[in-house]
Amino acid sequence: MALFKKKKQPEVNEPMDLDAVMKKFDRESNTRIWEGKPKIAVFTILAIFSLFCIYVTLFTTWLEEIRLTSFMAFIIFIGYLVFPAKKGVQRVNFIPWYDYIPMIGGTLAFLYYTAFAKDIIQQGARFEWWQIAIGIIGIAALCEVCRRSVGLPILIVAGVLVVYALTAGLSNPDLGGKLNYMVHYLFYSKEGILSTPVNVCSKFIVVFIIFGAFLERTGIADFFIKIANAFVGGFSGGPAKVAVVASAMEGMVSGSSVANTVGSGSVTIPLMKRTGYKPEFAAAAEASASTGGQIMPPIMGAAAFLMADYVGVPYSDIVLRAILPAVLYFAGIFITVHLEAKKEGLKGISRQELPRVLPLLKKTYLLLPLILLIYLVGTSQKSIAYAAAIAIIVAIVVSLFNKENRITPKRIWEALAAGGQGMITVAVACGVAGIIAGTITMTGLANMMINGIVALAGDQVIIALFLTMLCCIVLGMGVPTTANYCIMAATCAPILIRMGVPALCAHFFVFYFGIVADLTPPVALAAYAGAAIAQANPMKTAFTSTKLAIGAFIVPYVFALSPSMLFIDTNAIEVALICITSLVGIFAVSMALEGYLLEIMPWYQRIVSLAGGLLLIYPGLATDLIGVALVAVVVILQFFMRKRVKLTA
Repeated sequence: MALFKKKKQPEVNEPMDLDAVMKKFDRESNTRIWEGKPKIAVFTILAIFSLFCIYVTLFTTWLEEIRLTSFMAFIIFIGYLVFPAKKGVQRVNFIPWYDYIPMIGGTLAFLYYTAFAKDIIQQGARFEWWQIAIGIIGIAALCEVCRRSVGLPILIVAGVLVVYALTAGLSNPDLGGKLNYMVHYLFYSKEGILSTPVNVCSKFIVVFIIFGAFLERTGIADFFIKIANAFVGGFSGGPAKVAVVASAMEGMVSGSSVANTVGSGSVTIPLMKRTGYKPEFAAAAEASASTGGQIMPPIMGAAAFLMADYVGVPYSDIVLRAILPAVLYFAGIFITVHLEAKKEGLKGISRQELPRVLPLLKKTYLLLPLILLIYLVGTSQKSIAYAAAIAIIVAIVVSLFNKENRITPKRIWEALAAGGQGMITVAVACGVAGIIAGTITMTGLANMMINGIVALAGDQVIIALFLTMLCCIVLGMGVPTTANYCIMAATCAPILIRMGVPALCAHFFVFYFGIVADLTPPVALAAYAGAAIAQANPMKTAFTSTKLAIGAFIVPYVFALSPSMLFIDTNAIEVALICITSLVGIFAVSMALEGYLLEIMPWYQRIVSLAGGLLLIYPGLATDLIGVALVAVVVILQFFMRKRVKLTA
């Protein structure tokens, strides 16, 4: 949504241009520059696309092939309107002649399918050479938009798989026969580009992206930061706690860890540095909290909708089961920044700088669209898309009561345009993810991977989990949340399901480890964006972010081995016990990693605290009792250490 977002005015403490940071680490921000009448024209096309998506989703009963191909034709067209061929300084109101070729060719390729969908379906697998050429043009145009808006990592994976299919993966000995079969499978069937990711994107995700654009214009992001400041800013290490709380709230509606990091980090990182946090820690705290926004219900970077479709459970179930793991993740970061503040003797924000609570409480009506959305979806009173559409209307009404961010007809049009632009990256990433999943399926590579890891792991589920984790982190590097999960669902989740892990747990596991790729070196985009704002060492920031996000590395193993953490096959008493022991456990793990509670912890106390914390996080009465005993020993030792220090002072 960078094309129409207002530029923030630089602050005195702001270390660098935020637009430059976004353009360096976030592909979505590298857009063409439109001004005057051309900008109005592009603006109008994007807004019309948003209205088209809402209309098709809510009011039509089109054949699925017609709905999906018309959607992708629009995406290809506006993709070339918005994204230039390369980064760098862009000429104003300019598209080079060579961009018109893939723009028009790709758009017409998908529109050909739209116009003759019924005939193409009845053709079966018999295609003329010129139909194969049309399919190749459509696939190539999609991949080029993906390169411009998403980046190369996902295309490299897709390219390697396509080459494998054409050389060794398909049994047909003739290259022409292989090409014919592959194009039919990837372009003309519902197993490739038009598979589950694009289908879910066009039905559900697009409406939520538009909802997010409207919600942003109500001033809710600024409200989140102010409310977090009011409640936790004054405590020890307040700015870091503000970053955690605000990012958790913003994550409910946002879909980009880099955008989250730069958006809220522009405020929180300079404050953290001013309070006394080291630059690397300040950047890491913001990056890890912002990345956690992707696992925060109800939207979870749009992956919640895909997961519901893949696993075959209601969307409300996904949201409910995601709550405890997300709370543990943010609790781990919050506790660690608190302990770091205590260890370094850091203070909070002065009372004079904190916003007053009462005026903020009067603005809680800004949360009404979000609350209504959660209620409608949770109670299944309306379809997901219909609930989002109602929430958009409520967001417009709510803004009328907010003088600073009142939505006018012009701003409604801007929100529609921003929503249209926001769809491009998600849709093309889903399309290429469909190519990856389709290629893996048609070559039988999925079964080969599953059989290979199952054979390597033997009967040891923990080994399969570890190998799957490595696959997820590697495949997830530099890939947006939605496409990331699509790839993991197609390649990695079936491995765990074969090993006996429940399907929902397997999908949550691969989703979590795909997300942390934004924090783990060497391609830690969110951490690097935070480091640029803080003027910190990027690699140190990435490693610190990984430490702060330890919950995302521990919790998935727990719910994969014990589904009760996701409230599967359990009861209310057990759920309450799991919540309490898990929170105490994550506190103990944070103590161990930070090496501090009341005093600096010796190495043996850190080991005991880590062991106790892990046992408490893992559900089970025996592990809970042992974990409580170990953590209690550490707390008692820390108490006596503090007492001894006071006596000798």
